[in-house]
Amino acid sequence: MNDKKKEPLFHIVKRDALPWYQSVGIRAIAIVLALIVCAVVTMILTGTNPIQVFQSIIAGAFGSARKTWITFQNIAILLLISLALTPAFKMKFWNIGGEGQVLVGGLASAACMICLGNKLPNGVVILCMIVASILAGACWGFLPAFFKAKWNTNETLFTLMLNYVAMQVVTFCIVYWENPVGSNSVGIINAPTKAGWLPPLFGLDYGWNLVIVLLLTVFMFIYMKRTKHGYEISVVGESENTARYAGINVGKVIIRTVGISGGIAGLAGFILVSGSSHTISTSTAGGRGFTAIIVAWLAKFNVWAMAVISFLLVFMQQGAIQIATQYNLNENASDVITGIILFFVIGCEFFINYKLEFRKKHSA
Repeated sequence: MNDKKKEPLFHIVKRDALPWYQSVGIRAIAIVLALIVCAVVTMILTGTNPIQVFQSIIAGAFGSARKTWITFQNIAILLLISLALTPAFKMKFWNIGGEGQVLVGGLASAACMICLGNKLPNGVVILCMIVASILAGACWGFLPAFFKAKWNTNETLFTLMLNYVAMQVVTFCIVYWENPVGSNSVGIINAPTKAGWLPPLFGLDYGWNLVIVLLLTVFMFIYMKRTKHGYEISVVGESENTARYAGINVGKVIIRTVGISGGIAGLAGFILVSGSSHTISTSTAGGRGFTAIIVAWLAKFNVWAMAVISFLLVFMQQGAIQIATQYNLNENASDVITGIILFFVIGCEFFINYKLEFRKKHSA
């Protein structure tokens, strides 16, 4: 009688690093499969030809000049928040508070618009908004970083809870500033004077938004790859004990890095308020603080890869919204389609990092 346990049919094995072209190929296949499944789902719900579904996806992102600029605006904001989270994540400080840091940055900008809009020149107001939004986001990041550095608190829970605190602070301010009274909203701030609004650049309403994000993308690449601070972030992320042995002040690096992370997220809040919506609400961040986590992880903290992934996610999300609107689907249909897309995009990472090895047949 054979007492040996039968080997499982297959087991999961971690891959060696794949060549870049293979990982790109796997991701491309995942995107194609996601589009096919979305087309099939939409076809079942609406009876529409799949080719028309793909045309709708493209039209949702680039169907008109306005849609094109909205798409690039959304890409820029998502990329900026992803860049904000990167230094903290690279250090293995799990900053889940991007949403709250964006909100308080936007709130600081809105406060400057409301309080200073009719008292100072527009350029000065915008400068005050930039400084205030960066400081607000940095302070929101400083709180969990300080507690982590001093008492080793759990930064994941701390930053997550601060998201909800930020929402409540914004809700309080909306009630205080509501316009008109009883509307439970701030409305468009300084609509007659446009005080605190970023002016058009080269005739483009979102021109400054794109320029600011492009400059910060280059800055972040240099900061992470070519500076002493970037080196310290990498060492602390690899091992805090090694960092201490090398003479790095770990607590100082944590506080400084998360402060920078929060400050950049706060600047994203400024862009949303000053350069896009011109108002503040609890939905100003729009969930981008959480989506940016996916972007940063999928890109493995590579700045340029983040730009590509941000483009793909926003392109597909805009297409999902177009499909739901064009075919009169339930208001949650776009979320379902977006979920399908994210499932394939995130799921493909498994096949990049792991492989299945099947049981070998033993000769008699």
